Amino acid sequence: MLSNYLPVLIFVIIAIVMGGLMVGAGFILGPRRYDSEKLSAYECGFEAFEDSRMKFDVRYYLVAILFIIFDLEIAFLFPWAIVLDQIGLFGFAAMAIFLGILVIGFIYEWKKGALEWE
Repeated sequence: MLSNYLPVLIFVIIAIVMGGLMVGAGFILGPRRYDSEKLSAYECGFEAFEDSRMKFDVRYYLVAILFIIFDLEIAFLFPWAIVLDQIGLFGFAAMAIFLGILVIGFIYEWKKGALEWE
């Protein structure tokens, strides 16, 4: 019974060895040109020059929320597309209304300037 798992064990061992060789080759052969720009902390569009509790623009949150809202519509489109032939015209109309509301929200956010970055 264990002989059935021998090819899997060999594959795992080869994968670990090859992965280790690739990472090791990267460390050994990789360039070592360190500079202050590359090693500095960079987060949220601000350089690390002040206290970590400094205030920053709310647009970061707006962009994140907009991404979540408009990305979630894809989660509703896939199941709808799969069963579209079964739900017929009613399902098509319901999704058209849903997408219409999302498009109206997108246009509203666009006109308000939430997508503009200064």
